[in-house]
Amino acid sequence: MLFRKVAIIGVGLLGGSLGLALRQRRQAGCVHGYVRRQASLAECRSAGAVDDVSTDLTAVVTDADLVVLCTPIGQMADLLAGALPALRPGVIVTDVGSVKGPVLAEAEPLCLKAAARFIGSHPMAGSEKTGVTAAQARLFEGAVCAVTPTTRSDPAALVQVEALWRVLGMQVIRLEPGTHDVLVAHASHLPQAIAASLAGLVLDPTSPPEQAQLCAGGFRDGTRIAAGSPEMWRDILVANRRPVTQAIDAFVGRLRVLRKAVRAGDAEAVTEFLQSAKERRDAWMKSRHAHRPGA
Repeated sequence: MLFRKVAIIGVGLLGGSLGLALRQRRQAGCVHGYVRRQASLAECRSAGAVDDVSTDLTAVVTDADLVVLCTPIGQMADLLAGALPALRPGVIVTDVGSVKGPVLAEAEPLCLKAAARFIGSHPMAGSEKTGVTAAQARLFEGAVCAVTPTTRSDPAALVQVEALWRVLGMQVIRLEPGTHDVLVAHASHLPQAIAASLAGLVLDPTSPPEQAQLCAGGFRDGTRIAAGSPEMWRDILVANRRPVTQAIDAFVGRLRVLRKAVRAGDAEAVTEFLQSAKERRDAWMKSRHAHRPGA
């Protein structure tokens, strides 16, 4: 058992899945969850994601040896500040946020002030679905988790946080926070921006009704993540605005290359563009399979 008491702040898809995984693997003596709304209490209990759940933040974090922030990143600093008086010295605090630089800039000083130890985490697992009712105990299995220590990180806390994600079946990699934010801007945040743009353009209410009728599997798959939480993605895109802007600019540049070839009727250039993309994706999929646990 890794932890005696784990406090999960925000028991939605990720927080709920974390609770389920810890409980099923018996890696926590007890898992307590914090939610904002009274209506969420019954949902958490019904899902079995936690041993106990409350809207009382102090009660949830008191005596915990691990606190995990699982809310949208825009809420993390205020919730952490509210929890500080109840944190015991030496407690480990981590998060599941998709942006690390801004989160660390706020959370690390707060934790140091309270003699707590903060380690940034980003489990690359999730879904367009939201809420604890969508939680899955196996959500993290086979996925990658980026851990982003700084020069002020406690080495023992870092080892514990990495052990947490590994015991859930994740491949853990260490990244410098700024490097992490640039890479995920391309790999995660840009696809979200593209999916939202595509859904907004093609499904514009002013389009003919036949437009939506002609949207089939390719459109469905390409826009799946556009169904994700607008609040969560708003916080991510705004917090990581510079790398996201650069990623969007780079993508627009690629589209311009294709646009030029299509407009000119240059079949050879279009084929080269598509073939290169196919080869790169095929190689990526092959690599993913090779690194999957048990493969």
